[in-house]
Amino acid sequence: MSTSAQDPKSDENLTPVRWGVLGASHFALKVSLPGMKRGPLTQLAALASRDIGKARAAAQSLGIPRAYGSYDELLDDPEIDAVYNPLPNHLHVKWTARAARAGKHVLCEKPIALSARDAEALVAVQRETGKLIAEAFMVRYHPQWQQAGRWVRSGRIGDLVSVQTAFSYFNRDAANIRNRMDVGGGALYDIGCYAVNTSRLLFGREPARAMALVERDPEFGTDRLTSGLLDYGGAHLTFTCSTQAVAYQRVNALGTRGRIELEIPFNAPADQPCKIFLDDGSTLDGSSAKVTSFPVVDQYHLQSEAFSRAIRAGGPVENAIEVAVGNMRVIDALFRSAESGRWERI
Repeated sequence: MSTSAQDPKSDENLTPVRWGVLGASHFALKVSLPGMKRGPLTQLAALASRDIGKARAAAQSLGIPRAYGSYDELLDDPEIDAVYNPLPNHLHVKWTARAARAGKHVLCEKPIALSARDAEALVAVQRETGKLIAEAFMVRYHPQWQQAGRWVRSGRIGDLVSVQTAFSYFNRDAANIRNRMDVGGGALYDIGCYAVNTSRLLFGREPARAMALVERDPEFGTDRLTSGLLDYGGAHLTFTCSTQAVAYQRVNALGTRGRIELEIPFNAPADQPCKIFLDDGSTLDGSSAKVTSFPVVDQYHLQSEAFSRAIRAGGPVENAIEVAVGNMRVIDALFRSAESGRWERI
């Protein structure tokens, strides 16, 4: 007897989830939605924009059958099971809450809110509606991060004592939402959040306090350079993120007996293999590192399939709303520290 015949919860026995998309951002159209579209459990059924012409063009480009000229129209569609929310940061809480109250499960792009207090409001919404709400940190679904987590938990590098993260790009476009204070732009919200999230993943616990230095753009007011330090109790995260530095990203996890290096930790390409390094430190030039390569995968595809599977078959969700609140508490503390010049409790 086949596995699918034995297991009613195997993927081929599950009904695909019909997804609606809020907005037609460049990121969604070019990065996340093409990956989501590939999943057999993820059926992109509708897309909404405040501009019906833009909605129709975006939907047509991705083969999405229905287009709406307002977000509410999409939420009123009884055939939509789940909503993907990649709207600008300041709209995440409002439209995630409205979608859940309209009877839809919600996968919301990061950061899920602009403060822990706002994120906590979504915990109450999830409790009220019974709908799944999760934050879209797609990296947690990539096999390179899953392997790194297994190595840390198994003691392969000894005790994890330090995670060092760098993430940067250069963007001085005043019209870009990443450079607008009023919509939640800036380096920490946009990319520093990855350093926080993945360090919490590797350490498997919450940090106790945070310290940060912030350099703000004199024209935009956004943080264009943020460096932070998280205290995990005998272990640290140190990170730098910038919206005005050379494009670069790297993660090093240092243990008492070895280290793990992720070469492209966050924007893992969907068209080429990724590799990570396990090094016992026997040479200082890195030649002692052993390379593990992973087949080509699309982390957005893996994310939407896992969320669709959780909707249909149950089970845990990565970056559930409670986990998302934890990330925002850390980000809040980092911003407080930048103002106070002191350590801030989380």
